[in-house]
Amino acid sequence: MFDAFTRVVSQADARGDYISSSQIDALSAMVADGNKRIDAVNRMTGSASAIVADAARALFGEQPQLIAPGGNAYTSRRMAACLRDMEIILRYVTYATFTGDASVLNDRCLNGLRETYVALGVPGASVAAGVQKMKDAAVSIANDRNGITQGDCSALMSEISGYFDAAASAVA
Repeated sequence: MFDAFTRVVSQADARGDYISSSQIDALSAMVADGNKRIDAVNRMTGSASAIVADAARALFGEQPQLIAPGGNAYTSRRMAACLRDMEIILRYVTYATFTGDASVLNDRCLNGLRETYVALGVPGASVAAGVQKMKDAAVSIANDRNGITQGDCSALMSEISGYFDAAASAVA
């Protein structure tokens, strides 16, 4: 797992090259926007239970067959596993957001997740829909302008959305 700085240095070292001025500029911009990044992570972390619960409620409202007898989230044990998985994905999205690098999300969460879900008979499209619902809620919460560092957060919100999109496509 690399943060953005370690990744840039590692790649330059592997090429036997200096860090380019465009890479330094990108890292400088990341530092300048660091408080926004921390605010977004704090917001998502502080609202994690609500993000997961609301996404699950919306998903099961749209796909009631999941919680009906014989559905993949039927019984409290399966429902708990579903909510646990959604929370894990959200947690790793916050890690990726904090570090500015998706490798922790990919390596420790998404790598092999589709195969696991296929083996367990979990409907990937439903999981992907749940992840998209978490994305909508998390971006809305993270992008709320009240009580946070002011400034343009569009690039950060796009980055966060990209992490959720990667998670959704990894399980679909």
